[in-house]
Amino acid sequence: MSNNLVENLSKIISKLPGMGPRIAKRIVLHLASNKDKTLLPLIANLQMLDDKIHNCETCGNLDEGRVCGICLNQNRDESLICVIEEVADLWAIERAENYRGKYHVLGGNLSAISGKTIEDLNLDSLYSRLKSGKVIEVIIATSATIDGQTTAHFLAESLKEFNVKTTRLAHGIPIGSELDYLDEGTISIAFKTRSEF
Repeated sequence: MSNNLVENLSKIISKLPGMGPRIAKRIVLHLASNKDKTLLPLIANLQMLDDKIHNCETCGNLDEGRVCGICLNQNRDESLICVIEEVADLWAIERAENYRGKYHVLGGNLSAISGKTIEDLNLDSLYSRLKSGKVIEVIIATSATIDGQTTAHFLAESLKEFNVKTTRLAHGIPIGSELDYLDEGTISIAFKTRSEF
């Protein structure tokens, strides 16, 4: 097998989240050594992923239809929209099984380092949804990073022109953690967002 081919495929795989160059090379070698059991089924499933999975035209989620199952679900509260950065955030919230509203996926956050600007975010369809008048509350659920906070502040400002309540997910001390192990930023946010007992 060509060393260039291994290197090229390893570079592509190493760009995936959680992958490094050594793991990527091991994956390429494993795929090449196990064509029938691993490589060919992977190729077929990746092709199906490319053919069948789309971004939801309403919220930006990934699904087989042009509109995702969550947006089509009549049992979900369409007066609530939770704005998140990525589809993985939606899946994390869904795992908790306590949010019954709809979502809006921004497709990232505002970031000077990665060059993401307002134009790169999925905002036009969010604003269209808010103009419908059905939405009462927008929950901003961006990450607690600097870029996530910047995005949250921008959103809060931009949503003022709409007649909606804008809330933010609480940040602070995770359940089961000890103060001694927390960073100063987390402790500071916990104090600022403290609530009555």
